[in-house]
Amino acid sequence: MKHVIALDVGGTGIKAALMGPDATLHHETLRPTGRDRGPEAVVDGILTLAAELRELGEKEFGEPPSAVGAAVPGIVDARTGTAVYAANLGWRDLPLRDLLSRRLGGIPVTLGHDVRTGGLAEGRIGAGRGADRFLFVPLGTGIAGAIGIDGRIEEGANGSAGEIGHIAVRRGPDAPACGCGGRGCLETLASAAAVGRAWAAASGDPAADAAACARAVESGDPRARRVWQDAVDALADGLVIGLTLLDPRTLIIGGGLAEAGETLFGPLRAALADRVTFQKLPIVVPAALGATAGCLGAGLLAWDLLATESTESTEVSA
Repeated sequence: MKHVIALDVGGTGIKAALMGPDATLHHETLRPTGRDRGPEAVVDGILTLAAELRELGEKEFGEPPSAVGAAVPGIVDARTGTAVYAANLGWRDLPLRDLLSRRLGGIPVTLGHDVRTGGLAEGRIGAGRGADRFLFVPLGTGIAGAIGIDGRIEEGANGSAGEIGHIAVRRGPDAPACGCGGRGCLETLASAAAVGRAWAAASGDPAADAAACARAVESGDPRARRVWQDAVDALADGLVIGLTLLDPRTLIIGGGLAEAGETLFGPLRAALADRVTFQKLPIVVPAALGATAGCLGAGLLAWDLLATESTESTEVSA
């Protein structure tokens, strides 16, 4: 059976699988990223895992994998196959595409940004299936976004389209500083990490996190409700900017904060409705694929690469 390798490289773990042409994942596995041993060890772990999957695929399906798709964090240049910068992995200008291809005997490889790759999967086979225009926004340690247009993800001129987490939604010297160098960025106020920090300060429990805040909201704690509403208001402010610019048909919210369900979605839909004027509100839905989105998206990238190469080959021969 024809198949591809799908790799989803995260800060703490690497999810990997073989994917068939029907988008089914086979032989899923999770390995530690190993970043505590340095960036070279992370790369070696990725290459070793990919080689194991190549061998497994050949044994299981009677032929080697046809391509590799890899979702990686940070700044990615998909055109050159370079992981430009990933602070949590210690990468700078890493030619990961070429390293993987050489290790795997010349198999074609493609890279994608982790959030945009997850967005590709959500758009095609997840919560955005059937939507011609969607915006995928996961609320995790940070906030990023994926802009879906007719089954593909918009990369932008420099590979950074969709960075909605770095829209400034609060101004002034009291606005929280962001790791990007700005102040008042959306992810400093509405990410799961930001809610956790705010609730830890409000509750006096340094171990408190966003999930604990959500539970306190559901139990009626007024302090938690203030923290939660502040985050929802900031999120709505940022999302309305995105909706105004992109006019998506569907807005998909994922990440850890979305696990709060209607505790998040109820007030968020109300806050968005309060802020729009001429804009048409999109359908607001939770992400459907969870932790498998990145791996599924990586596999889809690999199949897309093969389809593109096949088309180019046909055009040349014609």
